[in-house]
This record gives sequence, structure tokens and C-alpha cells, in this order.
Amino acid sequence: MTEPVLAGAADRAEPPSFAALRHPAFRVYVVTTAAAMMADNIEHVISYWVMFEKFHSPALAGFAVLSHWLPFLFFSVYFGAMADRFDSRRIIQVAMLMFMAVSFAWAVLFFTDTIEIWHAAVLLVIHGLAGVLWAPASQVLIHDIVGRDHLVSAVRLNATGRQFGILLGPAIGGGLMLLLGPAVGLLVNVLIYLPLVWWLWKAPYGARRHGATGRPAPGGGWADAVRTYRAVSGNRTVRSMILLAGVSSLLVGNAFQAQMPEYANDLGTEKADFSYAVLLAANAGGAFIGGVILEMRGLLRSTPQTAIVLTVLWCISIAGFAATDSYPVAVALMFVAGFLSLAYSSMAQALVQLEAPGHLRGRVVGLFQMSSNGLRAFSGITVGLAGSLIGIHWSLALSALTLFAVTNVMLAFTMRTR
Repeated sequence: MTEPVLAGAADRAEPPSFAALRHPAFRVYVVTTAAAMMADNIEHVISYWVMFEKFHSPALAGFAVLSHWLPFLFFSVYFGAMADRFDSRRIIQVAMLMFMAVSFAWAVLFFTDTIEIWHAAVLLVIHGLAGVLWAPASQVLIHDIVGRDHLVSAVRLNATGRQFGILLGPAIGGGLMLLLGPAVGLLVNVLIYLPLVWWLWKAPYGARRHGATGRPAPGGGWADAVRTYRAVSGNRTVRSMILLAGVSSLLVGNAFQAQMPEYANDLGTEKADFSYAVLLAANAGGAFIGGVILEMRGLLRSTPQTAIVLTVLWCISIAGFAATDSYPVAVALMFVAGFLSLAYSSMAQALVQLEAPGHLRGRVVGLFQMSSNGLRAFSGITVGLAGSLIGIHWSLALSALTLFAVTNVMLAFTMRTR
């Protein structure tokens, strides 16, 4: 029996190429958001390098990963509820101010050479909280700017812009560190967040949405996540996309990026550090170019089945990367993986936002963020910890093949229900 919601998602006509860019406000927002994402990655490059030089602590490096993703697991729904009830512009501004404060604090500690491990831990936690505060409010604001008809284009272009920031961040961060030093480089980085903060000050979107009262959002944590899931559990599109994001993050996520130096070394290149940078750049570049091509050509209608098929293909590219001993093939597969990751993740995000009830949109977006980002913390077990036991190539390949099997079951189920 065909479910009306799923059929509606499947039959929805795609907007014209670069449809979201027809909104002047979105053009400003996507550029300033990309700059903020670039600043986020500049901070990572500089702070991670100085922490490595100062402490040589694998435990601190592991804590950096956990502090980045676990806040998404615990707080995404709560901050999504805040985006439902408060002005999303102000929530994003608070997140940006937190990022700026962290960069400034790193700069002071590096300049005075007084940094200790506990300082780094506190700043990493604040940075992680700023990230999860930003994510749901950003998606809600996008919906307010472009509306329902151009939401798929807006989500994809926003994800593409963020990937562009991720692509530029390491290069610019390394350049600032070499030219100005870590402390001054981070002070310059503070200024990169300002355009988004300034534009949001007067942007005519996001205020008092859905009859917000200004009272604190009720609930929060796991109980609110369960209530939100129950509220949308009858919508098969939302349910399947949240599940897809969750299993992808849990089994593979982006844990392989933390192992990339070892992959580069195992591929037998003469300069492993350069090879490592190229592999990361290929993944980010594939995502950026993929987003542009998908918008330019108007390819891939947004349906749950398409998102699942793209995930299946992503599994194949990741498994191939884990198995190959050819460096050129590995670079090509990383590029393809970046393309497919951008395509399926942005499509799943857009479908969830399109089908979410208006008064619960922030919570539902938060639930999706919890699934797609929060569960990445555990991919460190399936890929990283297992890799220490059986080798990183086997752990990544087996994780990708497991996800391949799960997503094929999901695909068969969704095709049957149509």
C-alpha cells in the first residue's frame, strides 16, 4: 500500500538550477556561513597543531574528537527546540560569539605560553557546544529565508558552501600560522566570523517563529528526543532518513579521516604528509564540486530511495578506498566519496525539513543532527578501535560492507512499500 507522505516526497518536482540563489538574502547567508565554517577549520588546524607540539598527547587528540561530536548526541534536540521557540538569528549569533571567544582564548594562551591540558579541554568543549548550537538554528533559518519550494536547493548549496569552507580552512590556517604565528593567526581568525554576526543583526528572518512565546523550551535531552521521534514516527520519509543518517554515522561516519595519515603512509608514497593532505582535499573537493554539479544540472530528484541508493554507492567507494593499494585510485575514490556524501546527506536533510511539522521543525532538525552527527562519535569504535585490532583497512572495509548490507535492506523495504 502506498503511503501518501512517501509518494508526495517521490513526486515532488525539483526546482530550477541554483534556485535558492534567487533569494538575495540566501546569497549573503551562504557566503558568510562558508566563511564561518572556514574560520572553524582554521582554528582546528592551528590549535590541533600547537596542542600536538606542546603535549604530544594521543588522549587529548581523542578527547578533541569526542568533544566535537558528543554534544550533537546529547544536545541537538534541545537546541533544536530552542530554534522553534526563539529567534534563530540570535541563536546563531551566540554560537558565533562562542567560536570567536574560543579562538581569542587560544590566541592569548599561545601568546603567553601558559596553556595547560585542562585549558585545552575546556576550550574544546565550548567549541563543540557552539557547533551544536549553530546547526539546528542554521537549518531553520534557511527554511525561513527560501521557503519550502527552494529548500532542497538551499540545503544542498549551504552544504556545498560549508564544504568549500572546509576545503579552504586547512590551507588558509596553515598559511596564517606560518606567516603570522599561531597566536596572531587566531586573532585574525576571530574577524572572519564577524560578517555573519553583522548580517544576522538586521536580517528580516527568523524572529518569533510559529508563535514563539519566549519561554524556555520545555524538556530536552533523551526524553525530548524520544517525544520528538514519536511525534514524527508515522512519517515514513522522516523516519527512514533519520535512520539512514544514524546508521551511516554509526558504522562509518568520517572516522576514516582521523586515520588518513596511516592510509597515506600505507599507500607507499614518498611524501606521506603531502599525500595525506591531497586525500583530505580530494574528499572535500569532491563534495564541493558535486554540490555545484548537482545544482547546475538539476540532477537527482529528492526521494528517500535516491538518498539510499547514493548511500549504497558511497559504501562501495569507501570499501574500495580501504581495499586499494594504488594511490591514484585512492585519491579518485576519495573524490567520488565526497561527491556521494554531499549528495545523500543534503538530500536526507532536505527531506526531513520538508516533511517536518512546522511547529516541531527545529526539534526534528535537531533529531536529525543528533543522528547524523552525534553518532559519529561511535564510528571511532567501529573504524578506529577495531582498526587497532584487525588493521584500519579491514575495519573500514568491514564497516562499509556492513553499512552496504543495511542500506540495501532499507532500499528493498522502501521499494516494497511504494
